[in-house]
Amino acid sequence: MAYLVSLTSRAEHDLAFLYDEIDAECSDAARKWYGELKAAILDLEKRPYSWPETHESRRLRQLLFGRRLRRIYRVVYRVRERQKLVEILHIRHGSRRPFHPSEIK
Repeated sequence: MAYLVSLTSRAEHDLAFLYDEIDAECSDAARKWYGELKAAILDLEKRPYSWPETHESRRLRQLLFGRRLRRIYRVVYRVRERQKLVEILHIRHGSRRPFHPSEIK
């Protein structure tokens, strides 16, 4: 059974900030990369448990997106099994310091 993928307002803000940060409006390559990121997020509807738990909390999972070490982004999410919901909580650059789970809930 497919899950519904839902973005919190923070995750929506993160995506908008990232779109501006990579200047996707003016770059075909950046726009393509951004589209691939969004597609990877939506793909969680099929396989939400295919990505590992975060180091910060066993209740959260992370999709790691990117090809180069310095360009990895973490999509932090939780699976709400009863509701068949994948809730995207936060999108952050992989090199950022670890977060405290209370920061993104």
